[in-house]
Amino acid sequence: MKRIGWIGTGIMGKSMCGHLLKAGYEVAVTTRTKSKAEDLLQAGAVWKDTPKGVAEVSDCVFSIVGYPEDVESVMLGVTGALAGLAAGGILVDMTTSKPSLAVAISEAAAKKGVRTLDAPVSGGDSGAREGKLAIMVGGDQTAYDEVLPMFELMGQNIRRLGDAGAGQHTKMVNQILVAAGMIGTVESLMYAVSAGLDMEEVISVVGKGAGANWAVNNLGPKIAQGNYDPGFFIKHFVKDLGIAMEEARRMRLALPGLATAQQFYHAAMAEGLENLGTQGLYKVYQRLNGRDS
Repeated sequence: MKRIGWIGTGIMGKSMCGHLLKAGYEVAVTTRTKSKAEDLLQAGAVWKDTPKGVAEVSDCVFSIVGYPEDVESVMLGVTGALAGLAAGGILVDMTTSKPSLAVAISEAAAKKGVRTLDAPVSGGDSGAREGKLAIMVGGDQTAYDEVLPMFELMGQNIRRLGDAGAGQHTKMVNQILVAAGMIGTVESLMYAVSAGLDMEEVISVVGKGAGANWAVNNLGPKIAQGNYDPGFFIKHFVKDLGIAMEEARRMRLALPGLATAQQFYHAAMAEGLENLGTQGLYKVYQRLNGRDS
């Protein structure tokens, strides 16, 4: 499979697609705003106006877009990728989306002789740039084996967890952990500042101890520097937490920690912070405690 289609060139998608281009794959690309694909086009990618157009010249089509409704549109819509992909092709959705939608895409694709993988990722913008993402995969085993060399250009921790939807369920496990880690990170750093400690010095110590987590080591320094630029948008994290809560209700699970995190991130949205990185939760705590500066 040398002919690759790519749909979505946002903060992470552009870097992920770039790794395939550098490895010599023929890439056709489309995204909502063409200017966001300009770097890829200059590097040799070919522009197509629709996901269907991308799929018509591809053996394997990847998507990484914003929301489940976007996934449904670019995969199953009238001008979606499935409409243009020939039998034997593979659809790979790397968006964090609904497990049920991954199953629906798989079932629709099977009727056309197309295989699918749901392969959401973790690692943020830095993981995408450095090719160090964790990739959680559900779907057809033979499709996974064929796509694995491409996954290995984008990530380092790659595993197939089961059939269609298993990748999305695993990403929900990841996001529940991230949610808890972010609450702990912002609360602990608020405590540190209130106690008169230097935030970066504190991180350098606790980030190597039993309290260490990804958020404190990677996003804590950004909070200390007042850097709230998005490696992953708050608005997209709110979407992920909503999916996790929906799945928890379906399985009749009580997850009060997840519900608490969701409420704090909804507060961030209400305060107009949706386009900040997830570390922007710290601003909610600042306002909660009357410490806006």
